[in-house]
Amino acid sequence: MGVVYKNRLIRVEVEESEVPWLKILLQKPYRELLDANDEVKAEILRVLDIINKEMIAVYNPDKINIISFGTALPHLHWHVIARFRNDSYFPEPMWGEKQREGAYKLKNFKSFLKSVKNKL
Repeated sequence: MGVVYKNRLIRVEVEESEVPWLKILLQKPYRELLDANDEVKAEILRVLDIINKEMIAVYNPDKINIISFGTALPHLHWHVIARFRNDSYFPEPMWGEKQREGAYKLKNFKSFLKSVKNKL
């Protein structure tokens, strides 16, 4: 599915997964958030807010994980992941050890993406 949205500051991409998972990447590679200017920081928060609210409205997850790291690739970015008690990894991170064969089935993802894109 690739890129959901982009502008001159950020782009939003899909991470293929059993759960709703989007990534926010900056168009300019910043190593740390403090390196970004106020316009970029405001755009990050705007996009995080929209994705977070849409995930809650559409999926009603048990938790939303918002992760920013980049140890292996020092290019600041965020993962926004809806988590469910019955997904394969809960309560571990999605990069952790699989806990079970999850019972969660991702539904309405194209509709969710369209809604996010329209609000962005």
